[in-house]
Amino acid sequence: MRVLYQFPLSHYCEKVRWMLDHKELDYVAQNLIPGLHRAFTYFKTGQYLLPMLKDGKYWVADSTQIALYLDENYPEHALLRRDEALRQQALEIDTLAGKLGVHVRRWSLAQALSVGDHPLEIMMGEQGYLRQFEKLSKPILKRLVSTGYQLHAEKVEKSKHKMTELITELNQRLVDNPSGYLVGDRLGLADIAVCSMLSPLLIIKGTPWELEHENVEQLDPEFKAYHDYVLSLPLGQYAQRIYATERNARVDWRGL
Repeated sequence: MRVLYQFPLSHYCEKVRWMLDHKELDYVAQNLIPGLHRAFTYFKTGQYLLPMLKDGKYWVADSTQIALYLDENYPEHALLRRDEALRQQALEIDTLAGKLGVHVRRWSLAQALSVGDHPLEIMMGEQGYLRQFEKLSKPILKRLVSTGYQLHAEKVEKSKHKMTELITELNQRLVDNPSGYLVGDRLGLADIAVCSMLSPLLIIKGTPWELEHENVEQLDPEFKAYHDYVLSLPLGQYAQRIYATERNARVDWRGL
């Protein structure tokens, strides 16, 4: 059985969940404890980041490297086109999406943690050691998140500006392609990458960032304004449409 080692809240892990679902590959999502995951991931793949996929005896980390691995070993429902020009366009957009994800993560986490513990609740999972010792683990986790993702005001503000620059560029790329997708005329790596990176801003139903109606009304005003801004763009409307029509999740994002 394939195992995706993940943080449930990570939009990079959402990207890989989506790729596996798109290819209709069976897998289980296994949660790791933030911070403590580093020894395990380094031992298996020589790096510290998630997502990380175990497929039989083979281990591969990094969402883009996982995409390349999946296409090479499971070519059905290809993520990248055979046409070299389309392939390069998709990889370029995937790189932009990866950069966008860093800033979306920092800015959206800072906004969410300023009004409540919703992100921490998801990170802790529904069971396990973090949940068993919640009174101790939650403040420790909050400090780890704030330090690890550099959620201080100056960095957060810079991320907002960079996020807007990247969204503007990706929006133009979408507008320039009349097919309704970012590359070619069907879903591929570029679409999955961009939509996954935007999902924390769009509070998409069925994702870790979904909120109940009453919580949406209580959103931080700055977050609500940016959410509305993204949805006013063709890019935001496209991401919402792609999630509604082509995100056929086969595994619960909450993991084990």
